[in-house]
Amino acid sequence: MSARRPTGAAAYRSGTGTFHPPERRLCDGGDIGTRREIRADACVIGSGAGGAPVAKELAEGGMRVVILEEGDWWETDELRARPRDSMARLYRDAGQIATIGNPPIVLPMGRAVGGTTLVNSGTCFRTPAPVLELWRRRFGLEAFTEEELDPYFRRVERILNVAQVPAELAGRNAEVVRRGADALGLSGDYLYRNVRGCVGSGVCAYGCPTGAKQHVGITYVPQAWAAGATTYTGVRAQRLELRAGRVVGVRARTRSGGELRVRCDQVIVACGALLTPGFLARQRLGAGSGQLGRNLSIHPATAVRASFDERIDMWDGVPQSYYVDALADQGVMLEGIAGPPDHLAMSTPRVGAEHRDLMLDARQVSMFGVMVSDVSRGRVRSVLGRPQVRYDLVAEDVARFKLGLELLTDIYWAAGAREVIVPVRGMPTLRGGDCAPLREHRWQAADLSLMGFHPLGTARAGADARRAVLDQDLAVRGVAGLHVSDASAVPSSLGVNPQITIMALATRLAFHLLGVAAPTHEPEPEHMARPRISSAHLPAGEPV
Repeated sequence: MSARRPTGAAAYRSGTGTFHPPERRLCDGGDIGTRREIRADACVIGSGAGGAPVAKELAEGGMRVVILEEGDWWETDELRARPRDSMARLYRDAGQIATIGNPPIVLPMGRAVGGTTLVNSGTCFRTPAPVLELWRRRFGLEAFTEEELDPYFRRVERILNVAQVPAELAGRNAEVVRRGADALGLSGDYLYRNVRGCVGSGVCAYGCPTGAKQHVGITYVPQAWAAGATTYTGVRAQRLELRAGRVVGVRARTRSGGELRVRCDQVIVACGALLTPGFLARQRLGAGSGQLGRNLSIHPATAVRASFDERIDMWDGVPQSYYVDALADQGVMLEGIAGPPDHLAMSTPRVGAEHRDLMLDARQVSMFGVMVSDVSRGRVRSVLGRPQVRYDLVAEDVARFKLGLELLTDIYWAAGAREVIVPVRGMPTLRGGDCAPLREHRWQAADLSLMGFHPLGTARAGADARRAVLDQDLAVRGVAGLHVSDASAVPSSLGVNPQITIMALATRLAFHLLGVAAPTHEPEPEHMARPRISSAHLPAGEPV
């Protein structure tokens, strides 16, 4: 193992964004109006957290790789970082995919080269050890240990330059929560993020305008190009070609109505937890366990707003820069969330004069998130080619939200807030340190205003073919040459942001397909975030 990799303030601030390959191997599906056939060793369907790393590793390992992406490639200079523009351009269905259930929950997903990593918060946590232990006991994933996955995490963290947010870049939004948590004696720390030369623009969720956020579209995809891979944008995979029980190709439709046929021996599906089940189901694959499209966890979240007598300017600094893990062992994490004024305007649960007054006071408003490691489970199916998601929040998770919202309100009072807005239907604006309305409220799922950013588990991996769609090497059972590399493979909620877990599993898959040993030479990070999680959770009905 080589020397330690720096993860402090200098590593966070130094360097500049995009890796520039010798050539950009990009083909626009809009230019393919007829039939085109190409030959490759591997076809990767999707260019997000699961697709881009496996494509890069396979290409560097000597394979001819084709990446199919339904969305577009965006230059950093084209990222305007304005919510009203970016939602329509960078998100699937303008960020309006939502669950059917109690309560309805919005599930925003990226649709571009880089997938959701282009528009996420950039937060990086390794899979907590108790979660890996739960996977071993419940799903028979004996190889998914800290020791086994460590080299792959180190490789991902090096490529993405995962480093800790410096206090001076975290912004006042994080500072007031840190101040309140410290006053109450609660544990927390600054988050680790995939950045290079971050200046705290405050608009991570709308496309980083400086190229500092190291999403896979400017890291892994260009490195795949440098190794000979080609990305086709504006292309939607429609069906797999099978022969004698193995995959031999992919047929896709281009945005201009043409057809692209990729002849290959390996196909890696990386469409994400909401789209991969429907794609496999249309091929009549992966259904043998009865679990395809089931077991959906979404890591539901909400946010509290608080007004102060001091200037906060939540958009000045890193939006998600600090976390409080005092309740992490109970499945609740508090993490920063912030954005420009129009983000605050469209996300605050107030109307009329009260909403107007809040926006007039926007420079004094702080916002922070509550995320729950859910035991609730949903189901996704494809209806007319689009994901339909059913998800109901169970009482146990409602109770977790109560814990998190009460604690975050206490933190804000301790930090000196004068008003707190809790996103619960019927809850008045709290003033003067009063928590009585929260304590006395009869909590119900329908009263909560939620979003879900981390859908997982809809084609989960496991040793038992009766309970899992994929095997331990992420292969789809029943057909040779077909693997899944995305969030759908992750067996359960993690309790933390999942992006580098997905990337580490993708890297492990690539090394497996290449038949090479784990990259044990990767440098050990100086430090990494380790939230205080000592147990993991599954629904009570999940069999051992």
